[in-house]
Amino acid sequence: MQYLRRAALIRESWIGSIGLGIIVFWVAMALLAPLLAPFPPNAQYVPFMAPGFEMPQTGIFWLGTDHLGRDILSRLMWGARTVLFYAPLATVCAYAVGIVMGLAAGYKRGWVDDLLSRVADLILSFPILVLYVVIITTFGASGVNIVLAVTFASAPGIMRIVRGLVLDLRNRDYVAAAQTRGESSLYIMFIEILPNARGPLIVDACLRVGYVIITIGVLGFLGLGLPPPDPDWGSMVNETRGMAMTFPHMTIFPCIAISSLVLGFNLLADGLREVSLRD
Repeated sequence: MQYLRRAALIRESWIGSIGLGIIVFWVAMALLAPLLAPFPPNAQYVPFMAPGFEMPQTGIFWLGTDHLGRDILSRLMWGARTVLFYAPLATVCAYAVGIVMGLAAGYKRGWVDDLLSRVADLILSFPILVLYVVIITTFGASGVNIVLAVTFASAPGIMRIVRGLVLDLRNRDYVAAAQTRGESSLYIMFIEILPNARGPLIVDACLRVGYVIITIGVLGFLGLGLPPPDPDWGSMVNETRGMAMTFPHMTIFPCIAISSLVLGFNLLADGLREVSLRD
């Protein structure tokens, strides 16, 4: 009930409501792409068509076509399915690893904390984009490898956040009561401490999904995203960047899609923070 009450409070934050509306819009586009997309995403028609061009007996290309004659609107809809699958999946995997590391480091302390902290420092010492590129080029461009790369690069940062929260919460009375009852360390970490650290983690998760969306777009722009011909917003920008001055619609619309979805998650994170401060 507490989660439902907090979710309902999002309506009282206009920033969070706008962000949630943007996310819901793109989720609807992704789920309904097979029904709403006017054309198959990889079907080729007339290239370089401007937005609003109508092809007799075929239909209207509302956002125009790209250099291969593929409908941009259809590819944006199908590309949303890719982004909204891999970005949350990669974020969840990164949080699963980072939470375990942070709980162990913050609660156990001692050599466990020293070891995990040094491993995190080592990974975080590398520029994150370079780390992504090295991992993807080594193991190949695929959805699974993107998830693994994001997990490997993001888990140490999450571990630091969780560790800081645990260091504060481990001295609370309810933790001492659980220790007095003889509860195991796993029980105390996951049942007593983790639920009380959920507020900052949920806000950070929303922000981190936005970062991962940008990462997927950058990797696609660098040619390290999902293999073609699957629609990928970053790859759409990469394929048409050389024609941006002559046919700007081919580049602008994928950029707007990426920016709007990232903005949605950032606004939702701001709304959740407002709710948590108000609650």
